[in-house]
Amino acid sequence: MFIIEFFRVRNADQAHAVLGRVEHDTTELEDAKVRARSLFETLDMPQKPDALRVVDERGEEVFVWSPEDRRT
Repeated sequence: MFIIEFFRVRNADQAHAVLGRVEHDTTELEDAKVRARSLFETLDMPQKPDALRVVDERGEEVFVWSPEDRRT
């Protein structure tokens, strides 16, 4: 089980404001990454997110992505 969080980043201090969370029931991190990226543009949220992160069942961050980060 993974949780995908979509957030905005405040430029002044890099604070994160979570806009939405989605549970993804899979054991494969790669599956969660694909789902997260596909939801980035399509999920209905109050604002457009700047980035996303995926956390595992222990609450540990296992993946972070933003459209500006072309490395992942």
